[in-house]
Amino acid sequence: MTPRPSSVWFRPAAVGLVVAVLTATSGAQTGPGPTPQIYTCTDASGRKLTSDRPIVECNDREQTILNPSGTVKARIGPVLTPFEQSQSEARLRAEQKERALKEEEKRMDRALLIRYPNLTAHQKAREDAVAQVMLVKQVAAARQKDLLVERTKLTDEMAFYARNPGKAPAKLQRQLAAVTETLAEQERFLTEKDKEIQAVNTRFDEERQRLEPLWQANPVPAVASMPR
Repeated sequence: MTPRPSSVWFRPAAVGLVVAVLTATSGAQTGPGPTPQIYTCTDASGRKLTSDRPIVECNDREQTILNPSGTVKARIGPVLTPFEQSQSEARLRAEQKERALKEEEKRMDRALLIRYPNLTAHQKAREDAVAQVMLVKQVAAARQKDLLVERTKLTDEMAFYARNPGKAPAKLQRQLAAVTETLAEQERFLTEKDKEIQAVNTRFDEERQRLEPLWQANPVPAVASMPR
């Protein structure tokens, strides 16, 4: 007859060992882990390649990362050499600069259109700008005329000493030299004013060329009707 105490003692230990093994196995099967993903691409030879990691043969081209379900998770671009990377960065900077310039042009167009909503307003501003320069020029021209009269008077006095200019009074010589120099300055000043008027007209001509398509796209009546 088999002893019962020995059998009763062994059975709980065996059961515990089996439970421990099963628990460890279950944990290994269901424990958390990284979600698998699939890399796929077409190499230079036209072969369709697939791997569980980035594909070396497709470093020079785009690779697609797929979820386990087959849907697209992401796309990664080609691996660039340092030279290619510098070229890419240079192109990016150029594109950013171009976009900034276009935005600045749009801002300037908006400001210009607000300032000159139509051709009448622009033409009035041109006339006012030219008139301001012309006013200064008229004052300078009047001063030049007075100086010419004064120089003629001094020249007539110097004519008395034509045979021996050295005997002319020093004051007369200084006055004639001063008037002659002032006349030269006035002549240069008037020339600069003519250039300034030309520059004003050139600026308004360029603005008009820029504004004409804006006026067509945003028509505004020349004279707004007053509310009754």
